[in-house]
Amino acid sequence: MTTPTRRQLANAIRFLAADAVQAANSGHPGMPMGMADIAEVLWNDYYKHNPANPHWVDRDRFVLSNGHGSMLQYATLHLSGYDLPLEELKHFRQLHSKTAGHPERSETPGVETTTGPLGQGFANAVGFALAEKLLAQRYNRDDLTLVDHRTWVFMGDGCLMEGVSHEAASLAGTWGLHKLVAFWDNNHISIDGNTDGWFTDDTPMRFEAYGWQVIRNVDGHDPVEIKKAIDTALKSTDKPTLICCRTTIGFGSPNKAGKESSHGAPLGKEELQATREALEWPYGPFEIPDEIYAAWNARAAGAQRETEWNQRFDQYAAQYPEQAAEFTRRTRGELPADFVAQADAFIAKVQADGQTIASRKASQNTIEAFAPLLPEIVGGSADLAHSNLTLWKASKSVASDDANANYVYYGVREFGMTAIANGLALHGGFIPFDATFLVFSDYARNGVRMSALIPAHSIHVYTHDSIGLGEDGPTHQPVEHLAALRYIPNNDVWRPCDAVESAAAWKAAITRSGGPSCLVFSRQNLPHQPRSAQQVALIERGGYVLADAEGGAPDVILIGTGSEVGLAVQAKATLDAAGIRTRVVSMPSTDVFDRQDAVYRESVLPSAVRKRVSVEAGVTGFWRKYVGLDGATIGIDTFGASAPAEVLFPHFGITAEHVVDAAKSL
Repeated sequence: MTTPTRRQLANAIRFLAADAVQAANSGHPGMPMGMADIAEVLWNDYYKHNPANPHWVDRDRFVLSNGHGSMLQYATLHLSGYDLPLEELKHFRQLHSKTAGHPERSETPGVETTTGPLGQGFANAVGFALAEKLLAQRYNRDDLTLVDHRTWVFMGDGCLMEGVSHEAASLAGTWGLHKLVAFWDNNHISIDGNTDGWFTDDTPMRFEAYGWQVIRNVDGHDPVEIKKAIDTALKSTDKPTLICCRTTIGFGSPNKAGKESSHGAPLGKEELQATREALEWPYGPFEIPDEIYAAWNARAAGAQRETEWNQRFDQYAAQYPEQAAEFTRRTRGELPADFVAQADAFIAKVQADGQTIASRKASQNTIEAFAPLLPEIVGGSADLAHSNLTLWKASKSVASDDANANYVYYGVREFGMTAIANGLALHGGFIPFDATFLVFSDYARNGVRMSALIPAHSIHVYTHDSIGLGEDGPTHQPVEHLAALRYIPNNDVWRPCDAVESAAAWKAAITRSGGPSCLVFSRQNLPHQPRSAQQVALIERGGYVLADAEGGAPDVILIGTGSEVGLAVQAKATLDAAGIRTRVVSMPSTDVFDRQDAVYRESVLPSAVRKRVSVEAGVTGFWRKYVGLDGATIGIDTFGASAPAEVLFPHFGITAEHVVDAAKSL
C-alpha cells in the first residue's frame, strides 16, 4: 500500500467496528460506519490530544453522545495510539474488557465521559465547554494563553429528540460557547426505522434560534466538505457551532446501508464480506496495514503539543506563580491544604452558636463560608436560587466575562443542569453544585445516576424536602425521593437535622472525590441539637448516637433524619420519663453509615437491641433494613396534601407522640 487515502483511513474505523460487533455478536455497527469519514477528518486534522497522556490538561475533549456507536471511539483511540490494544477491541462487550457496550470513562483511556443515555453526552459537552471558558477567563493573560482547547461532540437523531439536548443547547447558545462544535449525524434512521414519522423538526432552525452558528447540508462522506465545515466552525468567536452532516447509516454495506437493520445488530458474515468487497478492503478481521497505523498514529504530534504547552506553562509560572499554583492544584483535583481545618473550625462555630434555622439557610451560610476558600466552586440553581438559597455574596454569573464568574442561572432545566454540572466536574478544575426542589430530582434522575456511575464529583442540592413545605401540596411534596436517591449505587445522600449537620454534609460532599453527593435540606426551621465535640466529629460517619440512654443499655432505639430527629429527641424525653431507656440515633447519611466498619455500626445500632423505630417524612419501606421486620416505622406512604406544615405533620401521624406510641407498642 502506498500513502493511504482518506477513505482507507476511514475504512479502518468501519471494519474495526464491524468486525468487533460481529465477534461479539452484539452491538451497533451502523453509526461507526456512517460517521467514520467525519471522525477521520476530525481526529487526524484538528483534534488536539496526546495519546500518551490522556489527562493532559489543555487537550481537546471529544464526546460521543450517541454512545451506542462506541466502536467508533474505540477504533479511533486504538488507531491514534492510546493504551487500547487490538485485543481489547476483539473482546468488545465482554466482561472486564476496556471496550464496554457504551463508552465508560472509568474503563477506557481517552474516554472523557460515560455516554449511552442519549442526549446526556451532548449536555456533558456543554459543561466541558463552559469549564474551558471559565478557566480561560480566570487564568489566561494577554501575553500568555494557558487554557485554549475545544470540545467536539458527535450526536445522532436520538440525542436531538431527547429533551435534555434542548435544555443544554439553549444554554450553550446563551453563554456563547464558541469552542463547542457538535456534529449531527443526520441519517434519518433510528431503531424503529426511518424517522420521517417521528422526527420532522427543523433542527438547523432550532439551533439558530438558540444562538448557534449552523452549517447545513454537509456531505458526511466527503472529507473536503467536512474540512470546510470545521474551518468555518473554528472562525466563530461568539457562538457554538452545529455541523449538520448528511450520512448513510451502515455506509458501504451493499444490503444494509441506509436501513435500520444496520443500527443495532451485526452485519452478518456474508454481508461483512460483501462490504469488504464493496469498499475494496482486502484485509481479514481486525487486520490493519502498517501504513494505516502509521498515518493514524498521533503520539509524536501529541507529545510535541504537550511539550510546547509545558514550556508555556513554565513561563506562566515564572510570571504568575500564585495563579499557576492554584491552576495546578485545581486541575489535579486537590483541595487547599488548610480547607479541612477551616471547615472543621466553621462546623465547631456553628455548634457553639446553636442557631435554630432552616437547613436550607444553614446550607447557604455554609456556602458563604466555604466558597471563598474554594475558587473551584461553581454553583447554580434551576430558577430557584432564592428558594434553594444557593446564592452567596461573591456570586457572579457565568454568562459574564468576569475572571471570578462562579454562578450558573440554569433556568427551569433540571435535567440539563445536572448533566452540565457533570461535565463541569469531569473537565477538571471545578467542584460544581446544582440545586432544585427535592421533588424535581425526578426530572434530573438519570443525570444523578450518571454522576454516580461515571463517577463525577458533582454536588446535587435539594431543598423543600418533605410535607414540611406545606401549602404547595402533593405535586411539590417529595415522598419516595429520598429512598429512590439512596438506591442509586455510589450516590451519597445527606439529610441533615440542623445547621451543624448541614455544614458537616457540605464538608463531606466537597472532600468526597469518588462520586456525587445529594444534600437534602428543609424549608422549615429545625431545632439545634446539643452535641459534644466528639459527637460533632462523628457526623461525618453518616450515623451516630445523638442522645444515649441513661442507666444502662437502651431498651429502644429511635432512628431519625432531618426534621424528624427533633421529634425523636422529644419522644426520648417522654419515654425516659416512663422508665424506657431510649437512644436517639441521627443518621444524616445512610450511605456513608453503611460504609463504616462493623464495629462502629454495632456501637451505634447494637444487634441485641431489636426494638427500633425509624422516623422520617418519606416512604417507610427503606427503613426495614435498619429496624427489621419486628421494628416500627413512622413516615408517609401516601402522597401529601395542601395545608400548612403544622397541620400536615399531625395529619399524617409524624409527631413525637406517634413515635412514643410506636416505641411503647414494641
